[in-house]
Amino acid sequence: MSDSNVAVSKDYVDDSITFDNFNLDPRLIQAINKLGFEHPTLIQSQSIKLSLQEKKDIIAKASTGSGKTAAYCIPIIQSILVGKESSNSKNDNNNKIETVILVPTKELAKQVSTFLKDLTIYCGKFIKIVNVNDIINDKLLTTVLNENPEIIVSTPSKLLSILELNSNISLMELKYLVIDEVDLILSYGYDEDLEKLSNYLNLKQHMQVFMMSATLNEDINKFKFKFCNKPAILKLQDLDNQNKRLLQYYIKTNEYDKFLLIYVILKLNLIKGKILIFVNNLDRGYKLKLFLQNFGIRSCILNSELPINSRLHILEEFNKNVYNLLIATDESNEYDEEEEEEEEEKIGELEGEEKIEEEENDETKKQQKQNNNNNSKNKKKFEDAKEYSVSRGVDFKNVACVINFDLPTSSKAYIHRVGRTARGGKNGMSLSFVTIKNEWGKHKQSSLPSARKDEKILNKIERTQKKLGFQLEPYQFDKKQLDNFRYRMDDSFRSITQTAIREARLKEIKMELMTSEKLKRHFEENPQDLETLRHDKALSKIRSDVNLKRIPDYLLPPGARQDAKKLGFIPFAKNKKRQQGKKRGNGGKKKVDVLKKHRK
Repeated sequence: MSDSNVAVSKDYVDDSITFDNFNLDPRLIQAINKLGFEHPTLIQSQSIKLSLQEKKDIIAKASTGSGKTAAYCIPIIQSILVGKESSNSKNDNNNKIETVILVPTKELAKQVSTFLKDLTIYCGKFIKIVNVNDIINDKLLTTVLNENPEIIVSTPSKLLSILELNSNISLMELKYLVIDEVDLILSYGYDEDLEKLSNYLNLKQHMQVFMMSATLNEDINKFKFKFCNKPAILKLQDLDNQNKRLLQYYIKTNEYDKFLLIYVILKLNLIKGKILIFVNNLDRGYKLKLFLQNFGIRSCILNSELPINSRLHILEEFNKNVYNLLIATDESNEYDEEEEEEEEEKIGELEGEEKIEEEENDETKKQQKQNNNNNSKNKKKFEDAKEYSVSRGVDFKNVACVINFDLPTSSKAYIHRVGRTARGGKNGMSLSFVTIKNEWGKHKQSSLPSARKDEKILNKIERTQKKLGFQLEPYQFDKKQLDNFRYRMDDSFRSITQTAIREARLKEIKMELMTSEKLKRHFEENPQDLETLRHDKALSKIRSDVNLKRIPDYLLPPGARQDAKKLGFIPFAKNKKRQQGKKRGNGGKKKVDVLKKHRK
């Protein structure tokens, strides 16, 4: 089954009909059966019926796990196959670009195109599918598009750049336009690209439009009126929100103790199942991986610096439970509009000084140029981040817990992150580390610039979640029990220097570049040789104590000593009953300090 096909909750399935009820092409039915689909989901049955029988535009609001991808892919493929038969009867052999599917990220583009190829496995020679984000060579891409493939999958910015550079490619006879994850596309700032793309479409002729989203708001309505003609709006009940399957916790701490907390939680297996950890920049991801590596905790890294083939393979293996711990870099957090405004103010101040003091003129211009360069780098970084996102639009399956090791810089980013768990009607939890404002910057080696605003961001998150019917609870535990592990954490952290991080980062990229080439054919030729392509190998041999990998009994809480099976069930909380029993045993009297008594 394709990665784009999220495990569907039974709550969404329409048991009253099967795909045979839609009179689909036999080749398409055969592919659907091969994928293991028996009954359509509610969103699929409505979308297929309205689009094929009534030729309606579709705007669908539905949760993850409801089968939205198949809801637009199946009717589009069916319509193309019917059109092919009629054109063959008229001896019309001119291929045309019939469908454009716009998605927010490269990863989602790959997932959707793979799913489309699964659906067209028995009619592939009649329907060509091109994922333009997959083709790096411009000449090859131009050649492929000049052949007019029936379906193009792309991010908005990539497609716009192609159309602006190549006037031979025409979308004026487009029959189907899909904007998938439209709310995310708009939140990434693709609205300008969509406006420009509309100039390359013939909006006067009838073009069937599919807009799939998790939310419907005023921004989406703007494009609804622009692209759609009396659309059918499908709203599937949000089962995840209704049943409150997501439990949300936070821990207020200092920056250094984040590493102590993550070590104890993972080493003692306090959270069961697959864990997705978010950090805010590339170096943090490698620092955390190296830190955990010292304790024998294996993890793999996911960030935009890795080759696309490696990123997709990591996702695939994580979804197959090859890895249970994934450290993901959410680089969209590195772009801060407030910081950009501060930089612009500084530039303005420098320009004022330039007029007043001529002696500092040259130096000021250099500083201004440097600041402008920094701004353009930040914007470029943001543009690159739009093409890559792990916080939403990527299909992570069966994630038990999302840990925000670094708190995101907005409440919207938080929603996207925690949305990676409790999907498709399943339970899940999130745990966020929040840096106390007064503690920020006290330990430079573990400090993160964005953490200065953590408490302010947490307040915004709490207000937003309250509106959605959720509540963040403080994670209760006894901090004294953590002190037993502190000296071991210190040893590990000291070994992770900036040089070690840089070397690990370079090694990982080199390793993944080699792996990326192998991935194209490796599993077909050597399906048994999985170990050579693992992504959670040790990055480098940093200086650390081998004994850090095991925990001696004397460090463990009493309930877990001599019984490894109990490790996953140790609550770091005070035992209230036990404390009450002690008080009763002493007759309620105040405990006497013997040494103090004798000193008197």
